[in-house]
Amino acid sequence: MKILDQEVQQGSSALSYAGLLEKIEILRSRLRWASKLDRPEIEKLLRQANGLRDEVMQLSHKERFVQAASGEGVKVVQSPGERRRALLARSFVFEGTFGDNPRLLDALEVAEKAAPTDLPVLIDGESGTGKELMAKVIHANGSRADKPFISVNCGAIPENLLESELFGHKKGAFTGAANDRKGKFESAHHGTIFLDEIGELPLTGQVKLLRVLQSQEIQRVGADEAIAVDTRIVAATNKNLRKLSEQGLFREDLFYRLSVIHVSLPPLRERKDEIPLLFSYFCDEAAEALKRRPVKMTPRLRDFLLNYAYPGNIRELRNLIYRITCLAGDTAGIEHLPVDIRPRPQSSNESAADSTAAAAAIIAGAAISLSDAKRAASDEAERAFLERGLREVGGTVSELARRCDMNRSHLQMLLKKHGIHSKDFRRRDVPPHEGNRV
Repeated sequence: MKILDQEVQQGSSALSYAGLLEKIEILRSRLRWASKLDRPEIEKLLRQANGLRDEVMQLSHKERFVQAASGEGVKVVQSPGERRRALLARSFVFEGTFGDNPRLLDALEVAEKAAPTDLPVLIDGESGTGKELMAKVIHANGSRADKPFISVNCGAIPENLLESELFGHKKGAFTGAANDRKGKFESAHHGTIFLDEIGELPLTGQVKLLRVLQSQEIQRVGADEAIAVDTRIVAATNKNLRKLSEQGLFREDLFYRLSVIHVSLPPLRERKDEIPLLFSYFCDEAAEALKRRPVKMTPRLRDFLLNYAYPGNIRELRNLIYRITCLAGDTAGIEHLPVDIRPRPQSSNESAADSTAAAAAIIAGAAISLSDAKRAASDEAERAFLERGLREVGGTVSELARRCDMNRSHLQMLLKKHGIHSKDFRRRDVPPHEGNRV
């Protein structure tokens, strides 16, 4: 801890904390791939590095909270890149990676300011956008960071067990209650309870939750006495709760109680700059979980993943990376994707037409993506090479394969891809070579 004391005394402590955290992360990354250490030694060092990281985060909490609440020491910035760097410079705790999307930065800045308080937070966004991660961010940046974080999926609890699950029960309260049991709220005492899919909570459960918010007390099923609970509530939903309250499906008073701080997360399709960052992060995470090296991707697979719409958002991207890391060897390709999202093979005519159309768009200056431009240029160059080669050998496929030092069947596949027929290049004075028909 002498090193930490020296660092803290220098200049801006927020910056020194950030520098220390960066060094610790570099150490942890190197330890993961250390080749000369046995696994137990690596695990021991990783635990020590994790403990040091947590200590540094705790040391920086108080100063960061004061800055976030008062706005002092926070430079007013305009560009997303500057806003992102400013968050990181303030030792903002975020387990993962994020990009420069303005809506996401708005959400993170709101979370940073809300974290030091005990105000309820409502997080909304499409399924898979990282709502639980945002809840953990609020918890990790708050004064309750060293206390429990309890997650509850409100949509997965049967209605008849909801009260027991949230508030606990006494022995003999109902059939099967063999012992006293603490509920989720008691388990989260002094910490944070995350109520995921809050829009799925039935109206009877909403009434009981509202009572907890108002009185800060819970009552176990079958018990007479009330139990005081000090719990910070963060809720999340992929539904429009305001509209549900207008339809009578969600209590309006509960909605206003939960949404004192309201955070909205944009879908991944609006955060394209984040996809390459997530590739790297999840590839390392999957490699560590599966005890192997990070997988490499073919250009075609990488191009597909960069341009895919991700209806399941970040969760879908993470699952895809884990899938291809598990199924592939050193290099993953299109064939390692799930069949239902894998791009269908194009016919030779479709491929040639698409390539020609893309090339024409490039010449005309039409707005297409860089990946489309590269693919079109590559396909046109390949097609031109094959046609020139066939003209030089008079349409003899085997001779062209010999000259190119290429497998004949592979050459025939390329010709079929571009819709090229070798017979169209045969000289009239040269008899057709048997087996050269494509």
